[in-house]
Amino acid sequence: MAIIMIYNACAKLFIRYTQTFFKHLQNKVESCEYERFKCSDMSDAETSGDDPTWHSGNHEEEAVGPEDVQLLEVPNGSHGGPSGNSSSLLTSSERRRRHSSADEDDFALLHGRFEKVPLKDFHAEIRAFKDVEDFLSRTLLMLDLQKTGLTQIIEAMVQKLLEKKEVSAQTSLEEARHAIFTQDSVHTLSKTIQGTMTSEVSGFDFDQNWICVMCDIPTVTKRHVVIARLHSPANLGSNSHEVQFVILVMAPVREKSTKSSLETARTFATLFLDIDFRHQLLLAESEYEFKQLLHTRTKLLIEEQGLPENRKSHLVLSAFEQEEQEGGKARCPLGQGLIRDLKRRLPHYVSDFRDGFVGNKTIHKVTSTTFFLYFACVLPNIAFGMLNDNNTAGVIDVQKVLFSQCVGGLLFAVFGGQPLIVLLTTAPLALYTKIIYSICEDFDLNFNAMFACTGLWNAFFLLIFVFFNTSKLMKYSSRSTEEVFSLFITFAFSADAIKDTIKDFNKNYNTDVCHGVTHSNSTNQNASFPTNSSLTTVSAMTTASTVTTVSMVNVTNSSMLAAPSGGGGIEECLRENSILFLLLMLGTVWLGITLFNFTKTPFLNAGKREMLADYALPVAVLVMSFFGSYVFREVHMKPFKYKAREQMFELAPLHLLPVGAVFAAAGLGFSLSLLFFMDQNISSALVNAPSNKLKKGAAYHWDLFVVAVINAFLSIFTMPWVHAALPHSPLHVRALADLEDRVDQGHVHQIVVHVRETRVTGIISHVMIGLSMLMLPYPLAYIPRPVLDGLFIYVAITALYGNQLFDRILLFFTEQSAYPPNHYIRRVPQRKIHLFTTLQLIQLVVLCVFGFSPIPYMKMVFPVLIMLLMPIRHKIIPNFFEPKYLKALDGHAH
Repeated sequence: MAIIMIYNACAKLFIRYTQTFFKHLQNKVESCEYERFKCSDMSDAETSGDDPTWHSGNHEEEAVGPEDVQLLEVPNGSHGGPSGNSSSLLTSSERRRRHSSADEDDFALLHGRFEKVPLKDFHAEIRAFKDVEDFLSRTLLMLDLQKTGLTQIIEAMVQKLLEKKEVSAQTSLEEARHAIFTQDSVHTLSKTIQGTMTSEVSGFDFDQNWICVMCDIPTVTKRHVVIARLHSPANLGSNSHEVQFVILVMAPVREKSTKSSLETARTFATLFLDIDFRHQLLLAESEYEFKQLLHTRTKLLIEEQGLPENRKSHLVLSAFEQEEQEGGKARCPLGQGLIRDLKRRLPHYVSDFRDGFVGNKTIHKVTSTTFFLYFACVLPNIAFGMLNDNNTAGVIDVQKVLFSQCVGGLLFAVFGGQPLIVLLTTAPLALYTKIIYSICEDFDLNFNAMFACTGLWNAFFLLIFVFFNTSKLMKYSSRSTEEVFSLFITFAFSADAIKDTIKDFNKNYNTDVCHGVTHSNSTNQNASFPTNSSLTTVSAMTTASTVTTVSMVNVTNSSMLAAPSGGGGIEECLRENSILFLLLMLGTVWLGITLFNFTKTPFLNAGKREMLADYALPVAVLVMSFFGSYVFREVHMKPFKYKAREQMFELAPLHLLPVGAVFAAAGLGFSLSLLFFMDQNISSALVNAPSNKLKKGAAYHWDLFVVAVINAFLSIFTMPWVHAALPHSPLHVRALADLEDRVDQGHVHQIVVHVRETRVTGIISHVMIGLSMLMLPYPLAYIPRPVLDGLFIYVAITALYGNQLFDRILLFFTEQSAYPPNHYIRRVPQRKIHLFTTLQLIQLVVLCVFGFSPIPYMKMVFPVLIMLLMPIRHKIIPNFFEPKYLKALDGHAH
């Protein structure tokens, strides 16, 4: 019994001791937690925290490249910690109670991420040197600053800025503090840049000797930079334990992209990356010496980064320069370009077909591109067929144009070197045809024979160009030359559509009858007609021998007023036709462009958006044709002129031409060959541009050879000529490409990732064009003329995407803060950019004056003017610019 009592007493004592021990242990833990909380909660004026719990969350560390040092931008940076003092100890339950009842001002969420930014290129980027020079001239240095806390250092630097009247009048210490820190209660820097370096221990480490702080203030109108060298290293938080240099960059919110706070901070951060340079700055005894070191370092970086082995961005060699490097000089240069093209392209011939069926999304891309090519070619063929029909009195009509497109395009797709090039008959070729027809009318010559003779001479000169490797001259055709010509073609497509619209309005809307003007005839009595547009009009004209009754369909807001004209014809007022013309044309443009840009909208999912964008042109044409031919079927629009041919292939009677006409045809053929040479090679250059990332190589000489043979064949049957077309060829490349959106400082631009280099799209689309001849006149006649004009404008607008000349024209009307961060904006002064654009516009205006001249023979000078663009670029333009600026403005840079 006694033993049991002793046992019970010992058990109670043990339990009591155990409870006391655990209670004491819990108090110790709570005390330690509070001390840690208190240490991290002290104000920055007393100390700076290094609590790992305040490191930026969601760090996106990138693998360090071969460079030893890099720049790292830290928005919502990892510097500093929570500040505030506590006057009394709080138990855990009290702290929990305060936490649960606290409002949003006491607690906040901070989002941080690391983002790698490139070093400033002092050799290429003109703004880098100007930033340093501007800073040195305005002297804002703070040497041996006697501050250690983050808040104290930043406030001292801001106060230094506020000593300047222009700054103090625009901002205040409080406003600057709000811009620099995330919030008042948590003194964490909003945006910073730090250097990084490779480490043998962790592989990656921060350069903790310096930090660059950025802020954007709406009321400030100019950029300001302050550099502080601390008297002793300061601990400014995680990743910044031994800071000796602090750079503060203050910039306006709305500023040109090259002058933003980030760009300015990149400049000074690049300077401070070098540890030896920072050591020299620590030894500087005066502000003058400090500034001289900055100036010297800037000059040294310009020289070092300008060395070829240190260049990260360089001009891409053209196909001709690569050919010269690969091939060297041959004993007999005759035809060497042709042979090299064959050697380059023949190994890829089988893959040109295989790549049309194999690969991710290839079938979808090939199908959509085939339909795009079909509509983009067959509709202009109909338009140019109507034009040639009018110009040649029916000798060349829609049927012949479609056949020429089918045969020429199919042969080139099978035998051409670069299958992504699209052949097409164009407006300049229709113009040459009209000139030849006019000459034949004036001198009583056979048009078929003269046309064939001119085409054969053209093919002869093209073959001479091929065998003498004349396409090498295109190495002097720079990007500016290509873009001037491309923009001219864009204007030409738009001009054709505008001319058709004006012609339709003059014919149906602005007639005398529509304005209520009546006509009289000598054999008729005056006839007056009602002008009320809401009535159905039945007009009877009584003449001496005939009674003509004209009935009209009741159409709201329009009427047809008939009046006898001088020749006995009937004038009509068909305002509804003109309104429908405008509606269908603009509707085609709007629907096509909307679908083309559908990938930039948030609707549907990515796959469906891409599909709609790929089929933008076919959908727009079919939908608007349905509206024009069915929904508005009561409005009768005139279909294109068509007359079935009994004989398609009729050899031109060349023997009927006199000797003088043969030599005249030689002159016409030479001028025409210059147009072919420039059109073909500029189109090839735009297709093979480095930005398209094509892998199989170009074939300038072989392509020109194939085009010469095709047009020689077409000429002997009086078929319209074809050559590489703009902007169809670059648009063909884009249709087969996979694109990616890239965001640079808020500006979104697309880059080509991969292009399917295949012959399949060209072959199938031109077979479909050949089958379209079986649909003449219907159902092709169901496509209204305004839809064709809408297609012209659609093609013209989409061709402007990526045209650097057009982008620079827009800069004339763009606010500087909205300038995109393009490579030439970084590397070239703004005035030089505008001067270069102005010189290009002058060349474009001259081309337009001759190209759109109402005098036919003036247009014959047009090919010569295109050739002159190259010597103008290489002999005149360099007098206004330094070579490095021309390389940035007029080169294909990575």
